Amino acid sequence: MHGSRSSAWSRRVAAAACAAGVLAAVPSMLAQGAQPAGTIDRIRNAGRIRLGYRTDARPFSYRDDSGNAAGYSIALCQTIVDAVRTELNLPALAVEWAPVAAEARFGAVRQSAVDLLCGADTVTLDRRHDVSFSIPIFPGGIGALVRADAPARLRDVLSGRGQTFHPVWRAAASQALQARAFSSVTGTTADKWLTERIADLQVLTSVVPVSTYDAGVQAVIDRRSDALFGERAVLLDAARRTPARALVVVDRLFTHEPLALALPLDDEAFRLLVDRALSRFYASGQLGNLYTKWFGEPDESAITFFRWNALTD
Repeated sequence: MHGSRSSAWSRRVAAAACAAGVLAAVPSMLAQGAQPAGTIDRIRNAGRIRLGYRTDARPFSYRDDSGNAAGYSIALCQTIVDAVRTELNLPALAVEWAPVAAEARFGAVRQSAVDLLCGADTVTLDRRHDVSFSIPIFPGGIGALVRADAPARLRDVLSGRGQTFHPVWRAAASQALQARAFSSVTGTTADKWLTERIADLQVLTSVVPVSTYDAGVQAVIDRRSDALFGERAVLLDAARRTPARALVVVDRLFTHEPLALALPLDDEAFRLLVDRALSRFYASGQLGNLYTKWFGEPDESAITFFRWNALTD
């Protein structure tokens, strides 16, 4: 009888031990089987890195006359590619440049169609639900592009000249904006900002949505739009390249928005690699030449911006 009890006890202990072993293995099984491969693993296994870029966001990213990706953000991404090659010991790492539309760019990152987005994207809390961002790459903000022959009153209002908190000025400004047509690129922070400002001022205007900066610039040239709102550095570049200087950018920055590179959400290993590459590039002294090439000589505020955002090892 004692032997029977002992045998039953042994069986229960063995069963409990087996169950405990299975339960202990569950976290490991979930970690190894349920989690998708990280960006670095995908790059290593495929032997390639896929970079998304806007074709219309010069000087940050655009397609040049030879059909290649070019611009300030493109150059920064190329330094990141070099860091990936070194980190993974893949000297033959292939680079694929994939053009993405403004409204689809973050979806391309979420769906792993691209590993890194090389453009001019503002970091916002709403966007951080869907993608992560690198350390900032540029001190951006919203500006306005108008025709050189735009009414002086419109240019004064947009530039904030004579702006006061007096109701008389607000009424006069609203009157100058009435019956105007304004544009912004769909899916950008300028698009949301413009809609909110029109609602705040309660002016009767029409919004001419555009899918690209090029389309927005053309709408202003063709007089279908009185002003294009968007990243000011992009607008300044467009105005410089317009024949006979037909377009100008008003002397005002409506918002202050740090721009960064978008990458997959919750992939800290890849984000660390990207941030380390950018920080080392900022500290190397090469950033000054790259910045000057695309935006002109950096002023003290720009230099301070990069000093504050670069991370130390």
